[in-house]
Amino acid sequence: MSGVKSIASIKNYKDSPTLKNTYINRELSWLAFNQRVLEEANNTNHPLLERLKFLSISGSNLDEFYMIRVAGLHALADEDVAVQSVEGMTPQEQLIEVNKKANQLMINQQKTWKKLKGILKNNNISILSRSSLTSEEKKWCSNYFEADILPVLTPLAIDPSHPFPFIGNLGLVLSIQLQHEKTNRQRNALLPLPVILSRFIKIECSSNKNNLRMIPLEEILMLFSKKIFDGYELIGGGLFRVIRDSDIELQEEAEDLVIAFQNELRRRKRGKVVRLKIDQSCPTKIRNMIVKELEVNPEDIVETNGILGIASLIEIYKEGPKNLCFKKFEPRFPERIREANDDCFKAIRNKDIVVHHPYESFDVVMKFLQQAAKDPKVVAIKQTLYRTKRDHSPIVEALIEAAEAGKSVTAIVELKARFYEEANIKLSQDLEKAGVHVVYGVVDLKTHAKVSLIVRKENKKLITYVHFGTGNYHPTTAKIYTDLSLFTCDENYASDASRFFNFVTGHNDTRDWKLLEVAPKGLRETLLDRIEQEIINAKDGKPSGIWFKCNALVDPVLIQALYRASSFGVKIELIVRGVCCLKPGLTSVSENIKVKSIIGRFLEHGRIYCFASGNEMPSSKNKVFISSADLMQRNFDRRVELLVPIENKTVQTQILNQIMVVSLNDVNQSWEMDKDGNYHRLRHDRKKMSAHDYFMKNPSLSGRGQSLNKAKPKVIPLFDN
Repeated sequence: MSGVKSIASIKNYKDSPTLKNTYINRELSWLAFNQRVLEEANNTNHPLLERLKFLSISGSNLDEFYMIRVAGLHALADEDVAVQSVEGMTPQEQLIEVNKKANQLMINQQKTWKKLKGILKNNNISILSRSSLTSEEKKWCSNYFEADILPVLTPLAIDPSHPFPFIGNLGLVLSIQLQHEKTNRQRNALLPLPVILSRFIKIECSSNKNNLRMIPLEEILMLFSKKIFDGYELIGGGLFRVIRDSDIELQEEAEDLVIAFQNELRRRKRGKVVRLKIDQSCPTKIRNMIVKELEVNPEDIVETNGILGIASLIEIYKEGPKNLCFKKFEPRFPERIREANDDCFKAIRNKDIVVHHPYESFDVVMKFLQQAAKDPKVVAIKQTLYRTKRDHSPIVEALIEAAEAGKSVTAIVELKARFYEEANIKLSQDLEKAGVHVVYGVVDLKTHAKVSLIVRKENKKLITYVHFGTGNYHPTTAKIYTDLSLFTCDENYASDASRFFNFVTGHNDTRDWKLLEVAPKGLRETLLDRIEQEIINAKDGKPSGIWFKCNALVDPVLIQALYRASSFGVKIELIVRGVCCLKPGLTSVSENIKVKSIIGRFLEHGRIYCFASGNEMPSSKNKVFISSADLMQRNFDRRVELLVPIENKTVQTQILNQIMVVSLNDVNQSWEMDKDGNYHRLRHDRKKMSAHDYFMKNPSLSGRGQSLNKAKPKVIPLFDN
């Protein structure tokens, strides 16, 4: 598309009236999302340990939120930046509201833990305190303490000759008040919980064969404090935990990205404290000292009567019996590839194929690259790497094998992938040692697009095979993230993919794409043009409609475009898992927009954008795109992203009539947003649609091979929830 209308549209939307009453604050929307995650821990339709896992996830989510988003607000507030967000709040005002909502969320987490702890006990899983141990268990704990805990402890005295130590990010520290057995002299000490030790210790006694009995590490430390602090009695103690600013500010003019990131990673460990969580049982004198030494603002202190480090509950989940977890699910392997004698290239030559993860195995993606590494006809491989498995990644191993076999291998490694920076530095060094040409993307942009390109010599002609993905090349997360993988050797896709790699590695100013749209140049503009076309069709009395499925909808420009489309009668269905700053159902603004969020066993991650294009939905004539990009400013303006149109009819039918229609019909995992921005869970009914259950039981269309020809593709009717 020309993009001429869209460029003008962007200016119009930016110059439009304020969004104060029609835009939800991003941070508050994220907290609402994490509350939905927490609610899954209270969902009695889930197995018990899965509920515990959701509670753990809500804890790790909140930690990261404070390390990144709240830390950013703190930085703005500290500099007295008074600029208002889209909905009209200053950084300081946002901090006040965020802390208020987050504090309530943490209260809900503790209530949920207390409830689950009781249910766990009824299912023979007990979390013990030091006072509830049997004599046999105390003896076992004593032996375990001597052998496995004491050697790695570092007790820290706190007095004028021992300054307050540095406390690392997310570190759990036991603050202790001691009294000498003979002189009664009191002293204070800190005891960091070593990260190499489990937070919950499984007690392995002969009497516990049919029960799981675990004790928190801090309880063992207090039980055997005399063995740590000789000659002193324990008077009191309590845990505390700090969350530090963990964002990275890269000096974009740094000449060597790797060295710059190594320096920034060291700095991250010493970031400003943005949250202090502390046990109510912590002695007042020690508490005051901790607050003073860490320079924590009063509003950033949370006193807890429960458990600190909710995320660590995942350890109980991993030790628990499998009958209290979801039934094991084995992903399908596409029949079409099996029919091609497991030859990925042959199957792709026959017809484009889309693989729906995790219902269909990520092994297909790994096999695609592993086959390329071994195939003597393959002459070149190009690959983007944003996040992948930290150790022994089969993707990285395939690239290394290919390079060592003499093939031309290029890897675009994104060093700015949050919390994977260190791992990506290491894997890039391993790749370079093997002869892979490693490129670190574009300095001022994140390369977030997911592409593999393989060039194979067939009958004296070079054929290019391409994989486009909506998720990372990570075999572990691919088991729980719902994503799409498109495989094709169509010449137009192949040409664009080749030019994409040249664009990133050579910093070319490519604009004239055959099929793809690429951020930051034209992805937003293309979506705006498509929305504008739906408005034109609605005005002309033609069928119109928009279906989006993504993780986040934040961009004000796109939101204004959707509001405008709604005002002209375009029916819009949005499935947004996480942050959504758009308000549906507002009179004369968004009356024709519905918003829902799907939360369940799998993490909704694929991005799909569909447009009626003058035809009823769903229809083979609708325009369908998949993408690596969510609808956020960072994806449009500060990242290298891809928008991939779906040309093959079978693939288009699978994505539109199967994935999108089933997701829109989902009831049992869905939440709907009202016009005030509040979410309401739809009433669970076993007779109604569960998207995850459906996809686990029903094969996808493009991967069915010859069996698809024996039966007409099933079209699921769309109904009103």
